[in-house]
Amino acid sequence: MKLITIAKLASMSLAITMVACVGKSSTESYSRVTGWKYNDKKGAGFTVKKGYTSPTPSGMVAIEGGSFTIGGKGEYITAPRDNKPRRITVSSFYMDEFEIRNIDWREYTNWMKAVFGKTAPKLVQRAQPDVTVWREELAYNEPYLENYFTHPAFDQYPVVGVTWEQAMDYCQWRTDRVNELALIRAGIILPPDFSKLEKLTNVDSIANSFVFNTQKYLKQDSYQPAAGKNAKKDLYGKNRKVDMSDGILFSDFRLPTEAEWEFAAYSITSGKNGIVPEGKIYPWSGSQVRNPSKRDMGQMMANFVRGRGDMMGTSGSLNDKATITAPVDSYFPNDFGLYNMAGNVNEWVLDVYRSTSFDEMAEYNSFRGNVYLTPVVASIDALGNKVYKVDSLGRIKTEVAKGDDLRSFKDGDIASQIDFSLGDTLGLSNLKNNAKVDPTDVLRPSVTDLTRVYKGGSWKDRAYWLNPSTRRFLDQNKSSNDIGFRCAMSMIGSIDQSRRK
Repeated sequence: MKLITIAKLASMSLAITMVACVGKSSTESYSRVTGWKYNDKKGAGFTVKKGYTSPTPSGMVAIEGGSFTIGGKGEYITAPRDNKPRRITVSSFYMDEFEIRNIDWREYTNWMKAVFGKTAPKLVQRAQPDVTVWREELAYNEPYLENYFTHPAFDQYPVVGVTWEQAMDYCQWRTDRVNELALIRAGIILPPDFSKLEKLTNVDSIANSFVFNTQKYLKQDSYQPAAGKNAKKDLYGKNRKVDMSDGILFSDFRLPTEAEWEFAAYSITSGKNGIVPEGKIYPWSGSQVRNPSKRDMGQMMANFVRGRGDMMGTSGSLNDKATITAPVDSYFPNDFGLYNMAGNVNEWVLDVYRSTSFDEMAEYNSFRGNVYLTPVVASIDALGNKVYKVDSLGRIKTEVAKGDDLRSFKDGDIASQIDFSLGDTLGLSNLKNNAKVDPTDVLRPSVTDLTRVYKGGSWKDRAYWLNPSTRRFLDQNKSSNDIGFRCAMSMIGSIDQSRRK
């Protein structure tokens, strides 16, 4: 018996050694470091996703990151000196092929109305774009005010009249709807039953029991998804609650950083000869606003203002055919396959504006505007699991710990470091030198921690603003008829994983 046991142990040892060698192959069925089998029902329950391929999110393009010179590309005497050239590197990411359209935003507002229409109409109203941005004192634009957002003729046009804050809410909503659908298709949860909303009488019950939120699903230990009869089981036959390691859920949709946006607009890639075409003025090659190719020679590359009173050129084949905005797939894409990275509408980006942002910036994934959020714990349940507070939109409430708001990091501007309050009629204190600033002072700097960058030029801008390095700013709670946006997403893994078929 002892000899047999020893023989068996020796055999098992040899098998494990062989398995360890096999583990070094591309099969990845066994651990390379221990030799233990992955995904073994009789094992410790360690699961590994084999042959993972990063799916490109719907409507997006995979952008391979790299190094480029961010900032000014030309000499303009009267230009603002707020974009000093610097060499930086951007990691790979995803970006929407097109600007967010009216039809996309109506899908959002329709969902908000279906879910919160009876219990929280203010939430529904908060999601509506401001159609009054089309009003102009000395112009008759009422038809746009009445039809631009709602009429099917404008479905494919970029949504305008949305604030930076609304755009961020949309990104979160899109994250939740995309991940909710991914879990439904994977058999993890059931589709939402909107008929059950009639039984829910207040916004809190809807937020807690009906609205799917990605962070709530991932963080809430006691979260119990409604699994169907055909729901996928874990190794022990229990209904699964997946996490990011399962490769089912997508990363968060968000606004692109200024560095990402500018990199994507210039679409900088090296040619077959290894030459990198830096120094482009526009998102396309060349220094002209018309197409130089034989097939499309003379056609406009973007929608912008030619000169005073000239919004589109004269009638005929060589105008840009758009007095205001144009459908988001108009004109020609850049080398990354992105449309209207110049002209049509300006686009919100994630960054807080500072005129000196390019003087001091990180060399990798540059960004100003970090505010680190901490989830708010409501209680601890009987099993020791954290239960988080949830807001009216079904999202986990967060707070900012002291020192975690870095919007004014290394910023010498006193006014922009002040927590502005309209109730402070005596002046606002600055912790550094106890200086007071009168909020009613018309000469007070307009840049605050709520001031955000927008880029790209629009249908009502001159050609100068079509240069991706130019930058302007507006408070995050304001909107305009020439500012829209597109979403971005951080890439988990490499560009090669995203390109696999």
